[in-house]
Parts: sequence; structure tokens; C-alpha cells
Amino acid sequence: MDLELITSILLIIGIDIVLGGDNAIVIALASRNLPEKQRNKAIVLGTGLAVVVRILLTILAVYLLTIPYLQLIGGILLVVIAFKLLVSNEDESSNIKASATLGAAVRTIVFADLVMGLDNVIAVAGAAHGNILLVIIGLFVSVPIIVWGSKLILYLMERFPLLIYAGAGILAYTAGNMIRHEKNLHGFFANNHTLETSIPIITVILVLASGLLINKFRSQ
Repeated sequence: MDLELITSILLIIGIDIVLGGDNAIVIALASRNLPEKQRNKAIVLGTGLAVVVRILLTILAVYLLTIPYLQLIGGILLVVIAFKLLVSNEDESSNIKASATLGAAVRTIVFADLVMGLDNVIAVAGAAHGNILLVIIGLFVSVPIIVWGSKLILYLMERFPLLIYAGAGILAYTAGNMIRHEKNLHGFFANNHTLETSIPIITVILVLASGLLINKFRSQ
């Protein structure tokens, strides 16, 4: 494995963990009224179906990003997502209601993952650079971590806010890579090589600095 491949896999796993932290909350909320045996089935079925849907959507996004300038647009959108991760006070999972039946719980888990997973799909597609195998490897490594370890991840993020900034930095770095891999900008970057190599660093600094300033302003 070369360094670029390893870096891409680690980025995808990092993105899945950072953006997938709410998934465990969704699973817990959707299945909390079920008997324990059915609750375990809901977790397995709901998570399994959600992974399949996520893979299909990410594959679609990977191919869509080959359309001219969509890599650039996706990168800009991911910068916005990274910024919102730092400054947003909204909790989408608070709208998830408990389900009374196994089928309803599974549907809730899959639908909520679909609605909440758009940012994840865009980020992973950008980090994969067209390699579907990386998407699948990343998901299968990160999903067990999300399902069984996300409570710990969420606790650590609340206890150590710097981890949220690290996650936003991962997204911003991926966004910068997406922008500099836009094929229609290769001619421009060929004449501005320093700018091309600096874009991921610029996006990280931009997102972290702006998020830090806004959060500092809000806390006053």
C-alpha cells in the first residue's frame, strides 16, 4: 500500500466517525421502546440497511463528481459542512421519535441516516477520488466504531472540544483536496503549483479560524 492510499483510507474512516457520531443516538432513540431482543435486531438490521444505502449513495456521488466542476462545487459545499460542524447548535437527532415495532424502528434508522448522511456521502466521495473499494473499506471499518463506540466518541467530543476542531480540520482538508483535483482547473494549477499544494492547508486554516472566531464571539 502506498502512502496516498493509506492516507485516503484513514481520511474516509475519520470522516465516517466524525460525521457518524449522531447515528448511534438515532439508533438508540428509534429502538428504545422495543424489547431487548427486538432492539438488537433493529440495531443490526437498521445499521446494515443504512450501510448498504450509504454505499450506493456514495458510489453515485463518486460518479457524479466526475461531471465538470462538480468536484469544485462539492469541495466548496464540504467547506460549508466543516464550518457548520464547528458553529452549529442544532441537534437533528432530537427530532427522532421512538418506534413501537421492529419494522418501524428499522425504517426510522434507515431514513434518518439517509437524511443526515448527505454531508458524509459528499465528504467520503471526495476523499475516495473515484475508488469505490476505499469507500467500502472505510465504511466497514468505521460503522462498528460508530455503532458501538460513538457514545464514547460523543462524550470525548463534549469533554474535549478540540476533537471537534480536529474533525472539522479533516473535512476541510478533504474539501481542499477535492478542489485541487478538479480536472477543469488543472491548466490553472499547472501555472500556480504553489497555490495547488497550498489549497488543503488554506481551507483548513479558513474553516478553523472562522469557526474559532465565531464561537469565541458567541461565548462573550
